Amino acid sequence: MSHVHVSQHPLVKHKLTLLRDINTKPKKFRELVREISILLAYETTADMLLNDTTVTTPMGEAHGQEIGEKIGLIPVLRAGLGMVEGVWEMMPSAEVWHIGLFRDERTLKPIAYYNRLPISPTVDICLVLDPMLATGGSASATVDILKKWGAKKIKYMGLLAAPEGIARLTGDHPDVPLFLAAVDERLNDIGYIVPGLGDAGDRQFGTG
Repeated sequence: MSHVHVSQHPLVKHKLTLLRDINTKPKKFRELVREISILLAYETTADMLLNDTTVTTPMGEAHGQEIGEKIGLIPVLRAGLGMVEGVWEMMPSAEVWHIGLFRDERTLKPIAYYNRLPISPTVDICLVLDPMLATGGSASATVDILKKWGAKKIKYMGLLAAPEGIARLTGDHPDVPLFLAAVDERLNDIGYIVPGLGDAGDRQFGTG
């Protein structure tokens, strides 16, 4: 699918392999999430609009360009928090708004418990930051919330996805492009990505 972008960058592949390793400790895990997020942000924002500008260098004037769109980062709590710092390093002026969803382990359906969006959109592009696209329920629900809020341009950025999650998100929201580090084999019977990397939130925060 043309709107599903899976990174082929060697650094992403290398760092993702380290991220998957069961022996990777939380501190290193968080560092890797940040680093992969920086690399994915580079690919996710390749089509951003630019405005012409002029700056003064030590040798004179130089014609250049600057970002012409306001970016909003929407990390899906809690695992998405680890991706914010990496994207922020690339775009320090980005606004950050939080949406909290958890997956009912019995039904595998998302349940919303937190939403700190302002009354109306203050940005041009919303980047949904969510490490694991498993069933796709939470991602789809997040996009639903953003669209009802009035967001016009939404992108999803994640580390790992299962085919089932991709099918759900692209089916519900075919206008939302996906930017991923990798696509794995499948979901298991409890809705976890296989081979995956376990629970991204637990591994970041040492709560597994």
